[in-house]
Order: sequence, then structure tokens, then C-alpha cells
Amino acid sequence: MVSNGTLTAKSTRSGHTRWTFEVVEPMATYLASVMIGRYRSSAQQPVVAGGPAPVPITLHFPSNLAHNVGVDFARLGEMVSVFSTTFGPYPFPGYSVVVTDDVLEIPLEAHGLAVFGRNHVDGNHGSDRLIAHELAHQWFGNSLTSAAWRDIWLQEGFACYAEWIWGEHAGGRTAEQSAMYHRGRLEAQPQDLLVGDPGPHNMFDDRVYKRGALALHAVRRSLGDEVFFDTLRAWTRANRHGLVSTDAFVEFVSIHTGSGEIRRIIDRWIYRTALPKL
Repeated sequence: MVSNGTLTAKSTRSGHTRWTFEVVEPMATYLASVMIGRYRSSAQQPVVAGGPAPVPITLHFPSNLAHNVGVDFARLGEMVSVFSTTFGPYPFPGYSVVVTDDVLEIPLEAHGLAVFGRNHVDGNHGSDRLIAHELAHQWFGNSLTSAAWRDIWLQEGFACYAEWIWGEHAGGRTAEQSAMYHRGRLEAQPQDLLVGDPGPHNMFDDRVYKRGALALHAVRRSLGDEVFFDTLRAWTRANRHGLVSTDAFVEFVSIHTGSGEIRRIIDRWIYRTALPKL
């Protein structure tokens, strides 16, 4: 069994086993998760990631997927290090990954862990983008949680942008190239989605993810790299294990940077349906 938090007790009596897990941070209810199965566990080298203690990383997987999991998640510690430098210290005591023996349409983030299907491991790093995305949710979504679903872009847009940051670090497209590429793809799609309030049926529309990430890149372009990333680290620090909103993000960035342009950028990308230019 694998669940959120730390396993603090395990006892068996009359053929029944009780597992006790403890979560000490505030946790959104939708992030609670329990996986029951026959899993092998493998601990990676703890990562020094700017927090009070190294971040332990544990992989849980069916024995028949051991090789592929070992290959595909080999750079997970490096991802934790890159994102900790970019977004601020990793916000939880540890990070776990569960690979189920089932086929899952998409991987899912949970509090302090992420869940992948057997179809997400191919032994050839075919899911690096998804691995980076779910890890980034530990900062954006799990530590900083949107107070209302209409602000879902604050979670998915940031996680998508983390994919671009990791891709650049790993020698792929730069974040600038990813932004231009995805903006071009968005031009061919309907311009009828309000990212700042997509509604329950469109919360996880890919346009929310990509336009959210593009909004962040536009802010980055306006502020410059040093100020932009310093602001993100200040944002995660100020709101650690708390609720956030788009209005709060705009106000924070505006005050922290002294820039009046941020509100106009977010308005164009998040509160208007027409696709802006970069």
C-alpha cells in the first residue's frame, strides 16, 4: 500500500493489516490518494534541494516494470534539483512515484506523490515531459492550491511551463522556442475559451495549459529572467501550503516587481478569448 504522507505504523491482527500514514501539511481533499497493489519499492539518492533537509525520493512499481521504471525515472532527482532552484525549495518532506500495473489515460498528481500507468514507462524516457509536469505540481497545485477551480491555470499553466523549463535544461527546445511552437498550434484551434474561468467541462482543456504557460512566458519576457524567477521563488515562499488566486498572483507580482504591465499581460492571455501575440 502507498498513500500520502509518511508511513508511521503498520500492524497485522487476525489476518488484517492496518497501515497508518500521517500528513502534517494542509492537504486539498482531491489530492488524497491510496494505491493498493503488489509493489516493489526503490529509494533514490536524496536530493539537496534548498530546504531544511535533503528530499528523499521513492519509486513504487510492479516487479515486471523494474527495468523501465529505473530508466525512465533516472533523472527525477535532477528534476527536483532544477525545479528547486527555479521555483524555490521542494515543499514536502519527500516525493514518491507510483507506477500502477494498469493503463492510465494520464498520470495524476497527489499530495507528495504522483501516479503513472504502465503505459507511461517505456524504458526510453518517453514520458519525461509528463514526469516533469507532475513533479511541478508539488509546488503549483499541491503547496500553492487554487482557492477556486476557475483559477486552474495557476496550477496547469505553471506545470506546463515547468515542462518547457525542463526541456531546455535537458537539451531540447528552449522555453522561447516552446512558447512560439505552442502559440502557433493554438492559432489553429477555436478562440472561444476563457482561460480565467473555463467552466467545469473545459477545466482540463489543453488550451488552459498552453495559454497559461504562454501567459507566464509573456510575463517573463516583460520582467527579464532574473526578476521573473526571483518573483516566482518569492511567490511560492509567501504562499507555501496556502490558497492562491489569479488576482492575488497579479497583485503580488505587481508589488514585488513594481511593474504595471503584469495586469495587462494577464488580462490579454487569461481573461480574453482572442489569442494574443507574443
